Amino acid sequence: MSNEPEKQDLHEYAGGWITERKGSKTPGFLKLAYPIIIIAVLAYMFLFMNGEIHNESRGALVQSFNAVTGSADSFMYIVVGLIAIFAVILIAFTMGKDKHE
Repeated sequence: MSNEPEKQDLHEYAGGWITERKGSKTPGFLKLAYPIIIIAVLAYMFLFMNGEIHNESRGALVQSFNAVTGSADSFMYIVVGLIAIFAVILIAFTMGKDKHE
């Protein structure tokens, strides 16, 4: 038996580390996982932008550290914006039509 017909149906990525069969679709749980993970990351970035200041044991320490060093809110907003841009590109790529050679 020859494996040539099966070999032709496979598409390799990353130098052969990842292989997939041509025509295979992205699983539904991955399409659902991407937006959920992105929303969680953005929420985390907004909630803990200046550290964990509401913690009972170390919140006062974080607040005094922030008072001495100043805030980096503008930089953090830029980082959140870059994450949002990446999220839009990622969602467009994962939800888009598969394009194989």
